[in-house]
Amino acid sequence: MSRRPRRRAPVRPRRRAGWPPSKRRLEELIEQAIVDAYGESEQRTGLFTMMEENLALPFDVEILGMPARVERIDLTDADEIVVICRRGRSRQQVPILDLRLPLPPPDGAEWIEAYRRWARGR
Repeated sequence: MSRRPRRRAPVRPRRRAGWPPSKRRLEELIEQAIVDAYGESEQRTGLFTMMEENLALPFDVEILGMPARVERIDLTDADEIVVICRRGRSRQQVPILDLRLPLPPPDGAEWIEAYRRWARGR
């Protein structure tokens, strides 16, 4: 009688401690970013500034099943926060609301989650 080799379960990346951030933590981050902001545009700019200062760049992601690297973050003329991703020689802007974060997420990724919460209207 022959034995079949055991199949191993796929290895999943470890989640970083404290991930995902709690609703309370996200609210604290939002308040910190928009404390002196008037109106939606200034609030978005405040959140963008916090992401720009705290998000560890570059980091690797998967976009449509293909590996790519997030090189930088930008605020467009249309007042949309995007990441600039590179794969080989190609570059693409991806709205940060649509970006699927890797596990474990990069340092500062809680600011992306705070922005997502803010954008949903909390």
